[in-house]
Amino acid sequence: LGYTGIDISTEMVEAARMTHGENDARRFLNADRPDRPHDWCVASGIFNVRLERDDASWLQVIFDIIDLMDAYSTQGFAFNALTSYADIDKKRDYLYYASPEDLFARCKSRYSRFVTLVHDYDLYEFTIIVRKSP
Repeated sequence: LGYTGIDISTEMVEAARMTHGENDARRFLNADRPDRPHDWCVASGIFNVRLERDDASWLQVIFDIIDLMDAYSTQGFAFNALTSYADIDKKRDYLYYASPEDLFARCKSRYSRFVTLVHDYDLYEFTIIVRKSP
C-alpha cells in the first residue's frame, strides 16, 4: 500500500512533508496530476473555492480534474463538492456549489456504471464514488 499526496501549492507540499515525512509508502508531489496510475484517486475539498471564476469556467475545471482522476486510477476515484442544496444564507460568493445530479450523470455516462452519490451527511456537501468494476 502507498499514498501519494499531490498539490499545486509548493507550500502545502512542504508542510505535508514536514508533518508526515516521506518514505516508500508515503510521498508528496508538487504537481497538477499524478506521475503514474494509482488504484484510487481521491479529491477532498478542491472544488469548493472558485474565487473570481464564473460558474461555467469553474465547472470546466472540475470536469478536467475528474477526467484526470479517471485516467490515473485503475480501480476508481472519489471526490466531494459543496452542494447546490445548501441553505441560501450559508452560501458564499467565492465558493462553488455543484449540482449533485449533474455530476452524478456525468460520471455515470462517461466513466462507469458503478457510481454512488452520497448526500446524507451533516455537511453542505456530497461525495461521488466511481468504481471501475463492481
